[in-house]
Formats: sequence, C-alpha cells, structure tokens
Amino acid sequence: MNLQPLDDRVLVEPIDEEEKIGSLIIPDTAKEKPMMGFVKAIGYDYDLKEGKPLKELMKVGDKVLFGKYAGQEIKISGKKHMVISRSDLLAIVK
Repeated sequence: MNLQPLDDRVLVEPIDEEEKIGSLIIPDTAKEKPMMGFVKAIGYDYDLKEGKPLKELMKVGDKVLFGKYAGQEIKISGKKHMVISRSDLLAIVK
C-alpha cells in the first residue's frame, strides 16, 4: 500500500456485510454504514501528550470498531477505505 496516514490517523478498510432477510437482499442505499473494519496502515503520533502511541495499541490487520459518522471515505484501487482519527476509534475487536 502506498498510503501512509499522518499524525494520529488510521487507514481502515470497512467490512461490508451483505444483508439478507429471507431471500431478499437489502440494496446498498438502504444499508447502515459499516462500523467495523480492518486496519491497513497506521499513522505516526510523535507528539502524543499522554497514553501509548498508536503502534503500541494496534497493528495492521487488527479489526476495529469506529463511530457511525467517523472518518473520510476514499477509494484505493477501486476499494472503499476510510481515514479515521484516533479519537473516532472506539475499540479493537478481539
């Protein structure tokens, strides 16, 4: 990947879950935004005033939970990704 997030930001690939009710597939326009994804790249937070740096808290490949309206959506090689600030990450899913 040729994208390195800056400061306290994390690049996340959202998990798109196909929603089905019986034999009906719910269209994309009616779906909720995904709130979980996999970490693809981690920024460098050198000026962290308290707590641990991002690289000590998580690693590439971790599954994370983030706020519903968090981050900026971007496309990389046709896939949807999000650049999310550290404060918008809610939890690491284990």
